[in-house]
Amino acid sequence: MALAAGSVVQTKTSLAANPAKVTPTRTTSLFHHSLITKDFELLKFHAAASLQLQFGKRRHEKAATSDDRLIASPYNDELHLLDLRRLDTPNQLLAKALTILKPIREDYATAPYIESFNWQAVIDFLRDLAVAEGYRWKKQKFYVVTFRSKLYPDIDLQRLHDLDVLSHQEAVASGGLLKYWFGTKNQSHQNLATCLWRSREDARAGGTGPRHKNARAAARELYDTIDFTTLKLVIDDDASSWQISDWTDEDV
Repeated sequence: MALAAGSVVQTKTSLAANPAKVTPTRTTSLFHHSLITKDFELLKFHAAASLQLQFGKRRHEKAATSDDRLIASPYNDELHLLDLRRLDTPNQLLAKALTILKPIREDYATAPYIESFNWQAVIDFLRDLAVAEGYRWKKQKFYVVTFRSKLYPDIDLQRLHDLDVLSHQEAVASGGLLKYWFGTKNQSHQNLATCLWRSREDARAGGTGPRHKNARAAARELYDTIDFTTLKLVIDDDASSWQISDWTDEDV
């Protein structure tokens, strides 16, 4: 089920009680995406994208094949990677922290959105990354989209996959998509997908192209129902607390 209108969930973390675990060193770098798995199951449910991050002053022997492009979805291919050079520091840090995003319950397709993922772990990791890179996190807001769906039985799954692949490539090209995650349909053909964007403006730019138009046109043939929700993720100063709530007109 989606969040009820006006609902807010907030989790507070005390910096005194939970000091950063990483000593300031230097900017986190990335192993080349080709060194990381392309297995959907590992990328979706075991946060395999986090294996792309490398830390510290000493570089791994494979650092010569490092890159500035981050695996930010279950797709580990050239046209699906997030180019961190197009982002400022806070958006880079959140994108890196989101590599550990994964569902923490099997019924994520129908369960409350906030309870379905390891959000607190993501925020804790974000705080550690900021400390490691010597960056003082300031309160910031991000745009979140959720898609809850129910597929018709016996649809062309390859067609569904191809539409999603092309739509994601189009979204990535806009530059502001920090994370795209989708699950696996359950026995009732229900599923959940979610996008975290730098801003609503980025979401509009990334979702209005011809490939998204084709996907929307095909939706009536593929989906019994689609529930589309827009939310905001607010991360407070020093990543000391966070909240996810409904997006409102005041957030524009």
